[in-house]
Amino acid sequence: MAEKECICDFVPFKSPLAKLHRNLDSPSMKSILNLLKSFKYLSQFGRLPRAISTAFAFGIFLYPSISQAQNDSAQLLAPYREAAQKKWTKAIDAFDDLNKKEIDPSDAIMFIGSSSIRRWETMAKDMAPYPTIRRGYGGAKFTDMGVFVKRIVTPHRYRALVMFIGNGVTGDPKDHTPDQIEALTRHIVSVSQGHQTKTPVFLIEITPCQKRFKAWPKIRAVNSRLREIALSTPHTYFIPTASNYLKPDGTPRSELFVEDQLHLSEAGYRLWAKLIFRRLEDVLPSQIEENIDK
Repeated sequence: MAEKECICDFVPFKSPLAKLHRNLDSPSMKSILNLLKSFKYLSQFGRLPRAISTAFAFGIFLYPSISQAQNDSAQLLAPYREAAQKKWTKAIDAFDDLNKKEIDPSDAIMFIGSSSIRRWETMAKDMAPYPTIRRGYGGAKFTDMGVFVKRIVTPHRYRALVMFIGNGVTGDPKDHTPDQIEALTRHIVSVSQGHQTKTPVFLIEITPCQKRFKAWPKIRAVNSRLREIALSTPHTYFIPTASNYLKPDGTPRSELFVEDQLHLSEAGYRLWAKLIFRRLEDVLPSQIEENIDK
């Protein structure tokens, strides 16, 4: 019986290409192997250097996948792009100006999202000793964050990205569906991971508040999707917070919110900071050990 071929017949076992082999499904690898066999034949006769033949074969295979991913993202964001640019361009321009004035350390924790991030004025103190980058704007939704995420995060290097968006499901008939929010969140995570491959991304659970409590069942459905994304996506983590903001009878704790019963009070932020910091501590030390091992 002929011995089964694998990618290691063509490239060293510890090479990046061999590592890629272990992450691809069988049909995909068969396509690559067929190309490599052709190029191996040419290289045996001195017509094509081995390294070039291998890289070329992978390039032929992977380029359509990359192009398809870019097309999928463009289609996902197309319905939201015009409205997002009309409403939020000035806010994102302000971030660009801030980037020119501030020099952030590359080991900072970057926080992005809606008004709960923007209003968190004690973030630097609450998250110490972690340095922080705060990029929140009031009213942010998953739709416009999907449009602007590349512009917001890619000017920075960061140790981890943390996102909280509390809008999009408010009890309005025009609320986004869990499917829409899941697709947009996966896109946001992919942009960060495309920028910094193994950098952790944390998704903070949407907080229950009295102002939008009529929509709580829908919000819980979205929180479930955020949890699923974290469970199914490498280097992505969920930060559970909701149960801490509810009384034993299941209604929101009013003392953790300001008068509008939507935004966090000082006590609400102290609790939020504690929960977020604890989750960062759970994950980031293991991240350091993993990098040392490699």
